[in-house]
Amino acid sequence: MSRRNIFRGAVVLGTAATVGGFTVSTASAAVPNPGIASCATWGARAASGLSQIATDANKIVIHHTATANQTDVSQAAAYRLARSIQSYHMDSNGWADTGQHFTVSRGGYAMEGRHYSLSHLTSGNGMVVGAHCPGQNSQGIGIENEGTYTSATPPDALWAKLVDVCAYICQQYGIAPSKIYGHRDYVATSCPGDKLYSMLPSLRTAVADKLNGGTTPTFQVVIDNGSAGFTASANWAVSSYSAQRYGSNYHYANPEAVSDGAYYRATLPATGDYKVETWYPADAGYNATAPFVVFASGGNKTVTVNQQGNGGKWVDLGTHAFGSGARDIVAVSRWSSGAGYVIADAVRVTRV
Repeated sequence: MSRRNIFRGAVVLGTAATVGGFTVSTASAAVPNPGIASCATWGARAASGLSQIATDANKIVIHHTATANQTDVSQAAAYRLARSIQSYHMDSNGWADTGQHFTVSRGGYAMEGRHYSLSHLTSGNGMVVGAHCPGQNSQGIGIENEGTYTSATPPDALWAKLVDVCAYICQQYGIAPSKIYGHRDYVATSCPGDKLYSMLPSLRTAVADKLNGGTTPTFQVVIDNGSAGFTASANWAVSSYSAQRYGSNYHYANPEAVSDGAYYRATLPATGDYKVETWYPADAGYNATAPFVVFASGGNKTVTVNQQGNGGKWVDLGTHAFGSGARDIVAVSRWSSGAGYVIADAVRVTRV
């Protein structure tokens, strides 16, 4: 049974499904179509030679259009943008149609980009091959966001609609919210801009919240290996080899009997119990006995993780008591008896 069918079954039964590490409560109503305008609605030109495949999408790839951050946020402006993108992609790039599957305007209007994208999404089966990200065009749903977000923040209307569109795509295809990536994760490009790219962890959380029917934990934080709460010595190298990574890359190091951990630090709002989880890519060449040292109030606790399997999702390290304030939560130690790289990717802390 596919992940999509498992998710849909949970919707019908009113239970909960865990999809790629995010626990999605499905007792509430399904996420509705967020009002995506079809190609016919915004006046698209005819396309030909498009490839439609039976394989479902397994990720979302976020882009920005790198156009002006214009102040005209009307529906008419959004439709003009869609026609302009299509003309550029067809006439200048020589493509059969618009490259991306969907577009979100600065005014919060969502539009189908490439023909047949909407019909496949509505049915939740198959996809049309895009032209937005080499290597991912037959796997990832590409979403263009109008504007340039190198330093500017997307308008609230765009952000809200992007969350809605991503949640609907995740629901229809059974994609985990953690599988929302930026264009630069796969190609050497500045897209989707430094600012929007830095907001992708928030986007993943907001999408998970939408799928949860608006229910979020009282406190939850994700510390990725690229965030300010992560520290590691120069002995830890960086890789983007595995597609199971959280975010754009992860750290790795050879096992050795030395005190040289990779540390995750967070500010906790209150004294209490917190669930600690880790995310890592799995590989047969990674460490089967990677030590995670949890700095709990009652003393350090070591949890051994087999990083040769069970990757690409949140793995439970247990619920532990912590004091409030800024503190080290957990460290990945190199002091392992096993062979293979020790991996430090992301940690999630949730108050229970």
